[in-house]
Amino acid sequence: MAAARENVSLLFKLYCLTVMTLVAATYTIALRYTRTSDKELYFSTTAVCITEVIKLLLSVGILAKETGSLGRFKTSLRENVLGSPKELMKLSVPSLVYAVQNNMAFLALSNLDAAVYQVTYQLKIPCTALCTVLMLNRALSKVQWISVFMLCGGVILVQWKPAQATKVMVEQNPFLGFGAIAIAVLCSGFAGVYFEKVLKSSDTSLWVRNIQMYLSGIVVTLVGVYLSDGAEIKEKGFFFGYTYYVWFVIFLASVGGLYTSVVVKYTDNIMKGFSAAAAIVLSTIASVLLFGLQITLTFALGTLLVCVSIYFYGLPRQDTTSIQQGETASKERVSGV
Repeated sequence: MAAARENVSLLFKLYCLTVMTLVAATYTIALRYTRTSDKELYFSTTAVCITEVIKLLLSVGILAKETGSLGRFKTSLRENVLGSPKELMKLSVPSLVYAVQNNMAFLALSNLDAAVYQVTYQLKIPCTALCTVLMLNRALSKVQWISVFMLCGGVILVQWKPAQATKVMVEQNPFLGFGAIAIAVLCSGFAGVYFEKVLKSSDTSLWVRNIQMYLSGIVVTLVGVYLSDGAEIKEKGFFFGYTYYVWFVIFLASVGGLYTSVVVKYTDNIMKGFSAAAAIVLSTIASVLLFGLQITLTFALGTLLVCVSIYFYGLPRQDTTSIQQGETASKERVSGV
């Protein structure tokens, strides 16, 4: 029975990771299409805000189904959301940290070459692994650490684009850029692992936690909408440039966000990183077929590294405890003789 439950659990984790990878890849392709084909570009800040609203509504619907009755649903919302400002504040931390991360990433991109930014920003992968070890008291084997850095290198190669010369000279501050990218990398690792710790440190429903986080996420994104595009939105409207394809992208982002929380709940943030890397590879391959992109040698090498790193990270770890116990028992037998 235990083996059967373990197999079912493994299959469920593989299912979640597979769905998240496919949704993320489809989202990337659709997003590329909307940003290159639509004549009137929509405001990305409003799309992010609407995504948070849809994720909140989907989480509320799933929680209603999970509770099974209207009375229990109302009680759950009253106790865990409306009556728990402390829990709401706790789940507002990832939203605020992610907002800082996005702003630091933009600042870094403005002060670093694209290639330098691309390479240094992938340090968020080993940073996430380090935060997992420090904040969740987990141990990674040497092979897993090697696979994490291998994944980092693979993603860099997959996304690598040769620098192109430009006549437009932009004044950049490398010191400011590296400082911003360091903060962005730390924020990425901390926010993801913090959310994982909150999810796994109590028996509170995953969907209650999602509702708590998305409520604060809506507030943060609304502030971003006002600060970034407030004047233009007043002139053109909140839904300016929206098409069926844009709504499809928003829907994919919403579903992907929910599956990400499921993956974090039942696996971990490091596996989420591996899944995201696989999505990058799949979306790039699809872009070759759909948009005529050419596969380069660096992409092929990066894909190989990503695949090998996923394989090595998933290898079963050797149970050193049983070996040590065996050795101890044998020594006791020898001493007894």
